[in-house]
Amino acid sequence: MATWDYLSIIEYERTGQSFNFKNSGNFVDYSGTLDDGQSAPTLGYDTFEDGDTFDITTPMPSTVTLVNIPQASSVTLTYVGTYVTDVATYVILGLPGNPDIGFFFGQVDSTTANDDLPNIVNENDPEFDNGEFTPCFVQGTLIATPCGDRKVETLKTGDLILNAVGVPIRVKWVGRKTILPLFRPAERLMPVRFAAGSLGDGLPHADLTVTADHAMLVDGVLCNAGALVNGSSIMRVPLAEMGERFTVYHIETEAHEIILANGAPAETFIDNVSRRVFDNFAEFEAMYGDVPEMEELPLPRAMSARQVPAGVRRKTVSRGRLA
Repeated sequence: MATWDYLSIIEYERTGQSFNFKNSGNFVDYSGTLDDGQSAPTLGYDTFEDGDTFDITTPMPSTVTLVNIPQASSVTLTYVGTYVTDVATYVILGLPGNPDIGFFFGQVDSTTANDDLPNIVNENDPEFDNGEFTPCFVQGTLIATPCGDRKVETLKTGDLILNAVGVPIRVKWVGRKTILPLFRPAERLMPVRFAAGSLGDGLPHADLTVTADHAMLVDGVLCNAGALVNGSSIMRVPLAEMGERFTVYHIETEAHEIILANGAPAETFIDNVSRRVFDNFAEFEAMYGDVPEMEELPLPRAMSARQVPAGVRRKTVSRGRLA
């Protein structure tokens, strides 16, 4: 049977249309084992899956107060997902029929600080994580370098890449962000896939997937990927294809640049999005501390479909995988 030992528990709730979840309290020590009561011998291993249920019996220890579960009762929770961070792993269970209430069962200990816990803040919090709008490349994107194309996730600080006119530039930092689709609105999160050739001139040379707010340079205009969706050669990627979590990357160079992603011109990081939305922000802070604001390239930007020039729209609609 699929079992999972945990050390702590916290209740969470979603309020209104918040993109993330809000703590109802701090993690508390409460060791135990989660068991879905099922086995999968044909797979050769056991795992938690959608639809698994877990019977949780209270009363809890006096240190634990779960406001949405009556004390001295038994309740069935359903498996929602697993959240993995650099600090720990968390199994997420929810109350059947109420997607806004659930629980993190975390492999953490009593020394874990709240700052180390999963990001489940409310959207009204001044530190709200707007990471779902972070412009990034999806793992596997090929970035042009002097030594040929390299997957974005293999790049690191100090590596050389090529800008759009073939000049070598140095990577200042690679931001990394893990996206958990469960906690964000599907339409605004769904990445965008550019079919090979969809931007004209045979570009990109292979299907390219970026987050919706990542800008591609098309006929001199920086166009957010989401603004270019045309229902045929440029499509939103169903979240089911992305799995329960996926990782995106952004490349920062000393200045705002245009680089080549799967051969197509795309922007590097510009700090109109906070670096704090990245999982590894502490790495940047340790290397550089406070830095002055970056100067954006002097190019027009289309952030919505209505801002995309008609010529760009015609160009992308008329191109596709076989163009």
